[in-house]
Amino acid sequence: MKSILYACALLVIASAASAAKPNVVLIVSDDQGYPDLGCIGTKPIQTPNLDRLASEGVRATSFYVTWPACTPSRGSILTGRYPPRNGLYDLVRNDMVDYGHRYTQEEYAVSPEMTLGLDPKEITIGNMLRAGGYVNGVVGKWDMGQARRYLPLQRGFDFFYGHGNNGIDYYTHSRYNVPSLFRGNQRTEEDKGKYITNVFGREALNFTREHAGRRPFLLYLPFNAPHSASTFAEDNGGDKAGVQAPEEEVARYRGIVKEEKLARYYAAVTVMDRVIGDVLKAIDEAGQTDNTIVMFMSDNGGGGNDGNGPLKGAKATMWEGGLRVPFIIRWPGKVPAGKVTDEFLTTLEIVPTLLAATGAPAPKDVKLDGFDMLPVLRGKEPSPRQDMFWQRRLDKAARVGHWKWLDSAKGKGLYDLSNDIGETKDLSEEKPEVLQMMQARFAAWRKEMDATEPRGPFRDY
Repeated sequence: MKSILYACALLVIASAASAAKPNVVLIVSDDQGYPDLGCIGTKPIQTPNLDRLASEGVRATSFYVTWPACTPSRGSILTGRYPPRNGLYDLVRNDMVDYGHRYTQEEYAVSPEMTLGLDPKEITIGNMLRAGGYVNGVVGKWDMGQARRYLPLQRGFDFFYGHGNNGIDYYTHSRYNVPSLFRGNQRTEEDKGKYITNVFGREALNFTREHAGRRPFLLYLPFNAPHSASTFAEDNGGDKAGVQAPEEEVARYRGIVKEEKLARYYAAVTVMDRVIGDVLKAIDEAGQTDNTIVMFMSDNGGGGNDGNGPLKGAKATMWEGGLRVPFIIRWPGKVPAGKVTDEFLTTLEIVPTLLAATGAPAPKDVKLDGFDMLPVLRGKEPSPRQDMFWQRRLDKAARVGHWKWLDSAKGKGLYDLSNDIGETKDLSEEKPEVLQMMQARFAAWRKEMDATEPRGPFRDY
């Protein structure tokens, strides 16, 4: 009898411990610019649910990604490691589409988009939280490779509905004529013709309702919105560059903004915001609001979105407009509500923060490049981050303290971000000693990256 009571007590304790673990909803938008939230107030963009999230949590204004475009940036979010360290330090894409080439099924099967991805030796946040008792789902743009060994079900996640490459058409769900959606490990065209953001919303909502209040869960919700459609111009009404959005949503912005493509961009963001709101409502209805960490960020700076002011530059550049992105976190009772922080933070902090918050074990013998930022978000401590480094092929950049240095094809210089966030005044000649220090710090970082255990797919070893 005592053994039965003891076993029951253990079950109760285990159940209570499980219930105490916070759920995690990690949301990533695609090419959403630094000022492109309604709560910032500089653009007529409508994001009421993200605005609510900001009012109930902390919004960061000096938050950086690790690369100015999607694949390497998202790889760092998932691993907590710099792109040169985790091996995914360039885009995984078929560049022949830039010249109008249409891949046959056989060609696509052996192309970079099918054969490259995040090194299988890399440990993802899915692996880490699964070890801590979490059930994990991915809905949206995976972008870590499409061969089975790279897909989420092999990378620590229990559910996947989305695409493995870095862009699709919002309605056909193909990438340059290749059907791209997966359910689990299998390609599917079950939702062809439906607006993909709404489809992702449905799947995220189902996952949330299935697990909220029953078992601690991680929902990784990486959108492809508001990225331009990945399709040929002739397959998209002659429009190569546009973002796709439902006509009724676009109509609400016509007359408010001048350009049609900008109306579609705003509309795509607003639809995404509504989907996020549905997930937040499901969490509320399950009584899990206070027990759920919600994070939101963009994967890189905006491009073609009417500018990233007051920042200079855009996606694919080393200017602040390519690297500094919106970030919001809500965790009621654990981080303050309605706070705005200008502390120096990055996506490298995501993994260590979630490990600290969930109690999941950190992977052994794995170098993480960030830290637990909860004390910073709570206002208890200043950010310990003193530097950050970037490299995209020959383009280089570094931030050390308030200094920013870049040397790239699209511009170079030394800037004091404490009074020149727009990078307007090059101080290279006035501050040669600072310039030398920045270049030396970058060289030391590059040496450290080159000395790490090699990871594919791009490194020569």
